This record gives sequence, structure tokens and C-alpha cells, in this order.
Amino acid sequence: MDAQPTGSSEGISESAARAARDLRVVFSRLRRRLREVAEDDQLTPPQVSALTLVAKHGAATAGALANAEGVRPQSMATTLAALDRQDLIRRSPDPDDGRRRVVTLTEAGRLRVEGDRQAREEWLARALQDRYTEDERRTVLEGLTLLERLTEP
Repeated sequence: MDAQPTGSSEGISESAARAARDLRVVFSRLRRRLREVAEDDQLTPPQVSALTLVAKHGAATAGALANAEGVRPQSMATTLAALDRQDLIRRSPDPDDGRRRVVTLTEAGRLRVEGDRQAREEWLARALQDRYTEDERRTVLEGLTLLERLTEP
């Protein structure tokens, strides 16, 4: 009798379980490395995350940002206050509800996010160029095409 590994579900092949486990580990390491590339110790991880979220989705209330980040509104308020002190965000009255304020990026905030993104992309392109052959890069691209299916509904 073959025993199922702890935490595995019946009907999932060993290769699928291993691929899932290994993929999660590699993506976590890559994500951590990409974060390190753009980090300059001026912002905390929650500040970087909130700044990136505003850049990606546009104007949002502090409550919406807290909800999106899965943090308490008080924690988001602290994060936003720090970003505001560094002139990376602007808080303006909500045109639909004057009691609330919406958060947008300042020019400095936009430049910061774009600079971080560019630094990460340049590091990744250089790493792919230096560490892989042309054939290996083609294999990576083929694998990414297959992984794209995981994002489809």
C-alpha cells in the first residue's frame, strides 16, 4: 500500500504535488529576491506594499487599502501617515463623500514605484542573460506559457 504524503489530497499525483510545492518555494524565493533588489531601507515592507497598491489601482480610500492588504484600518493609517510625511502620497477629500479622503501618488511616489519596478526588471533580465543560455531562456518562456494557464478562471 502506498501511503499518501502528509497534507496531500487523494487523487493528486505525486508529480503534481511536487510541482506545486517546488513552484511555491521558487516563487517565494524569487519574490523575496526581487523585493531586495529595489529595497533601500527608506520604506518598510507595508509602506512599499501600500505604495505599490495605490500605483496599481489608482485613487483609493484608506479603508479600501486596508481591506486589500488584509490589515486593520489603524495599521493602514500609520502606514499612510509615514508615506505622507515622505511626500509619496496625497490625501484629498473624496468627491463622492466629503467625510472620507482618497489616497493618490504624488510625482515623487510615482517616480519611486517606477524606479523600483525598473530596478527589478533590469536585475531579472540581467540574471536571465548571465545565468542561462539562449536555449534555457526559451525553455523558461515555454514554461511561463504553461504557467499562465494557472491564472485563467
